[in-house]
Amino acid sequence: MKLRNIMPKSLFGRMLAIILVPMILVQVITVFVFYERHWDTVTRYMATSLASEISLIVDEVGARTDEENLARTIDRGAKYFNFALSFQAGAILEKPPQLHSPTHAEEVLGRSLDARLSFPWEFDLISHPDLIFIYVQLGDGVLEIAAGRKRLFSSTSWTFLGWTIATSILLFFIALGFLRGQIRPIRRLANAARQLGLGREIEDFRLEGAKEIRLAGRAFQAMRHRIDRQMKERTTMLAGVSHDLRTPLTRMRLQTALAPANEDLQAMDREISEMEGMIEGYLSFAKGEGAESSQMARFDKIVKQIVDSYSATKPGTLRLLLPSAHYPAFPMRVQAMRRAVDNLISNALRYANCAELRLKIAEDELYLFIDDDGPGIAEADYAEAVKPFVRLEQSRNRQTGGTGLGLSIASDVILSHGGELTLDKSPLGGLRVTIKLPI
Repeated sequence: MKLRNIMPKSLFGRMLAIILVPMILVQVITVFVFYERHWDTVTRYMATSLASEISLIVDEVGARTDEENLARTIDRGAKYFNFALSFQAGAILEKPPQLHSPTHAEEVLGRSLDARLSFPWEFDLISHPDLIFIYVQLGDGVLEIAAGRKRLFSSTSWTFLGWTIATSILLFFIALGFLRGQIRPIRRLANAARQLGLGREIEDFRLEGAKEIRLAGRAFQAMRHRIDRQMKERTTMLAGVSHDLRTPLTRMRLQTALAPANEDLQAMDREISEMEGMIEGYLSFAKGEGAESSQMARFDKIVKQIVDSYSATKPGTLRLLLPSAHYPAFPMRVQAMRRAVDNLISNALRYANCAELRLKIAEDELYLFIDDDGPGIAEADYAEAVKPFVRLEQSRNRQTGGTGLGLSIASDVILSHGGELTLDKSPLGGLRVTIKLPI
């Protein structure tokens, strides 16, 4: 298994892991080392102290007990050591069955009792929640000593663990709040970049966060303004050039109309008409990057409206397939999108007898397939076909018209929406145009 497969995918998750993993490791190592040594040391000291006090009591009682000495020892044990003592005369100490593996405290207490007692002994640490019992076999009976559980088990260890866990949780939430504040401007910048890539309108956002993030945000906003300015200048320039070219063309057409008719004038008139068509293409191309605002719209409705308009004029030549019952709305420039789809459909019907449109949704992308049964385009010419003012002779010629801008305008509009236009061979035998749009 590779490390990148288990690493968090988001920047927030990775930054959180960078902070939390070392912190958790340090906490675990510290707790393990300190707790183990602390637990061992404290338990050993407490077990030694308890065993010494028990040894003192046993030595005072002696191998042979009498009532006076026993009563005095019980009083002293309760007064000085807080023991509860009892003596079972004539009892024989029996070794209890081993029901579990000995704990560390049991092992330490056992070693301490072995070192200090010369009499047989047994203890019970589990039968009572608050007491531990030590049984010592004397000469004429069994001495039972009940001591508080805290005499052997320290509560400071659990206090230490509690504080460690509490501080770790507190540090986690502090780190979480800090990271959210750092990730927020990065996420805002990423969303703005995505909206720009999809061709959607975005507003200037407040620059905040670390110095590097503010610099990146400032550079992004400057880039966005520069792109907007360049696109507006491009549109204005194309529209201006096209407008300026119309004036001499109008004078030329007026001159040919007033001059005596002949074959040369007719040829010139055809050239003027072709130039006017190219100028209209320029204007259409310029409109593809116009200042139209984006709005929420459903792509399937736009396609259906265009198909209905063609069905009224060319019945039976166009078919629309909508496999899905619901297509979501998403931001788009409606007029530009309608112009792009209309160009693609008109191209398909110009060179084919019939065409078929099919919409499909896959994950967060919408596809439109436009298939026709025309002559199609050679695979080697797919890249050239979408370039402006390129006309491929096998499918476009002077007689069929066209300025070579239909596919280019459509591709330009689709790309400005963050989509993609591709060409392929159609199952119907002609050309397949595929539009992919993010939704």
